[in-house]
Amino acid sequence: MFIDATYEGDLMAVAGVKYHVGREANSVYGEQHNGVQVGVFHHGHYFKTKVSPYKIPGDPKSGLLAEISTEPPGENGTGDTKIQAYCFRMCLSNHPDNRIPFAKPDGYDPARYELAARVFDTGWREHFRKFDPIPNRKTDTNNNGPFSTDYIGKNYDYPEATYERRRAIIRDHELFQKGLMYFLQNDARIPADVHEKMQVWGLAKDEFKDNGGWPHQIYVREARRMIGEFVMKEADALGKTTVPDPIGMGSYALDAHNAQRFVTKEGFVQNEGDIGVRPDKPYSIAYGSILPKESECNNLLVPVCMSSSHIAYGSIRMEPVFMILGQSAATAAVLAIDNKVSPQKLPYQKLQEVLLKDKQRLTL
Repeated sequence: MFIDATYEGDLMAVAGVKYHVGREANSVYGEQHNGVQVGVFHHGHYFKTKVSPYKIPGDPKSGLLAEISTEPPGENGTGDTKIQAYCFRMCLSNHPDNRIPFAKPDGYDPARYELAARVFDTGWREHFRKFDPIPNRKTDTNNNGPFSTDYIGKNYDYPEATYERRRAIIRDHELFQKGLMYFLQNDARIPADVHEKMQVWGLAKDEFKDNGGWPHQIYVREARRMIGEFVMKEADALGKTTVPDPIGMGSYALDAHNAQRFVTKEGFVQNEGDIGVRPDKPYSIAYGSILPKESECNNLLVPVCMSSSHIAYGSIRMEPVFMILGQSAATAAVLAIDNKVSPQKLPYQKLQEVLLKDKQRLTL
């Protein structure tokens, strides 16, 4: 028995199991918040005021600023191969003895961050909202706002890329994010009040000590998603259905980060793809969603790149849920071996009995 616990679904893919990358059209599974979502703003990660995307504001002939796509965003509700943005979640410190100032990274170009400066020019001041505090004057810092640590549009080929190409994508993300932090701390375009607040922050010396305070892993929010025995859909992850053979539960909002940054028909910059819809109640996750179709592979379970639509995965993709599904996958694998059957043919009652004995929560 094998369990694919990768964020990318690499074992699943080489085993010949069918999967999907990107956003399905709403019509595929009868959903509302899948596919392109232009003008849908559930969080604050969009341009709330009109910001010019051009090097010379208001002049299209001057060319686009960095980090803006030249492609149209597509029609709402249609599918595409775009995936929500990745970033590194940094552990920062404001303790003078435990702080590594941000150095100028290789290839640094302040022009890449002009959009960030223009956002501040509008009076926006929510930059520090996701410096979430953790003990000892440190943070778990995540993306926040219209131009932040999410490197929008630069990860589309990551899920199916070679290991060499993935390393290049990850390095590109690292340089972009380190450059952004250096820009915020040092560039004259940054307002004095933001500049002053940024000066007290740096990477925590006592975290990731063998990597200069920088996280070892990029935040892969979504990559491949299996098309398995049962596909978890929007209604399932909103607690509106009763799924078959539950093996665990989730409760987080349908949460997808932006997938693209584009120029609107009116000639301004905007982001697209940021969705946040809360479920009615905690919901169950079906056993079939971690199972490939038996005709494709009969000795594999997939608890991370599991069978789900893009928008349902927005809730399921939380690490506590991966831990839950991982426990249930391992239990099913052992029982399948003991009973000399494939995981697909394992009687659910046997799995349910052991999961409940081990205090796994299966239903509300």
